[in-house]
Amino acid sequence: MKPATVAQLKKELNHKTAAELLSLCLRLAKFKKENKELLTYLLFDADQEAFYITQVKEHIDEAFGQMNTTRSYFMKKSVRKILKETKKYIRYSLKKETEVELLLYFCEKLKNTKPSISKNRTLSNLYERQLALIEKKLSGLHEDLQYDYQEELRLLRNS
Repeated sequence: MKPATVAQLKKELNHKTAAELLSLCLRLAKFKKENKELLTYLLFDADQEAFYITQVKEHIDEAFGQMNTTRSYFMKKSVRKILKETKKYIRYSLKKETEVELLLYFCEKLKNTKPSISKNRTLSNLYERQLALIEKKLSGLHEDLQYDYQEELRLLRNS
């Protein structure tokens, strides 16, 4: 069975009543955890972006605190998982400022991780790729924000 396109879905949803739309949303939320998380963001956190960013940063702190650093294999696996979750939260927001701020925070936490990532080629490459991505995303932001974030980026690159 082939899924419908977004345009087809939009057209069909226009013909539904409010009660039917509510029912469809609740049914979607039951199927996947990500659907429920996105719906939670849209209903509760979209209006309070600063609070949302703070919550995600706390989640990143917690994940880095629980990271297994006994072997580099476990460390790489944990870092990739944290990055994957961070990018998922960024996708919910769709705001470039949020994306840049969360990626900068992730890089800062990764840089300060003990043992140092400088001895591990995979992790240092991942770190550099994220810094390059941040630099690319900065061009779409307001000039004042660009300056502030470029200062943070410069500090991460030099330290």
